[in-house]
Amino acid sequence: MTTGERASRPGGRTARVRADVLAAVEAELAEHGYDGLTIDGVAARSGVHRTTVYRRWKTVAGLLVDLLRAGLDDSWEPADTGSLEGDLLKLNREVHTALTERPSITQAVIAASFRTPEAAEALTAFWADRYRRSAVVVRRAVVRGEVDPSIDPHQVVMTATAPLYHQLVLLRQPLSRASADRYARAAALSAQSGIGSSHA
Repeated sequence: MTTGERASRPGGRTARVRADVLAAVEAELAEHGYDGLTIDGVAARSGVHRTTVYRRWKTVAGLLVDLLRAGLDDSWEPADTGSLEGDLLKLNREVHTALTERPSITQAVIAASFRTPEAAEALTAFWADRYRRSAVVVRRAVVRGEVDPSIDPHQVVMTATAPLYHQLVLLRQPLSRASADRYARAAALSAQSGIGSSHA
């Protein structure tokens, strides 16, 4: 869920410059927060001339918005383990890692997104895209006959992942990977039991 993965995409000089700058934005956010994020700092860390950064992104808010929008262009997709429970376990472990790594780039980006309307809108689009992609774990489960075709994929994914964001981001309380696994298993069991189905 970070541009560290996105930065490896092939492309010309413009794409490389963008990848270097956005990777620097992530690093600066994680170290200094939004208030410490500056175009000069990003330019120095990325090795891209400050004039280029100013010309393309114009403001710190512009850098943050582009960082969030870049997430819509990556190739991330949930792992296919062969079962709904396995897929949700993998998904929750990814989320848990993103929210607990030190420094947590994901948490820094979430916090920074509330500083401007444009960034908040970009973050909403990013999450909507991630949940759309994650819904495939439920569609695969339907094909395998694990869950009823009328099950709501969004509800299943939300049931698995929402407790992690609530505990780690909103309450700022620790949550173990074992607990993240339990939420994934509970979501899979609920879906397989028909909870969230239009027939329920």
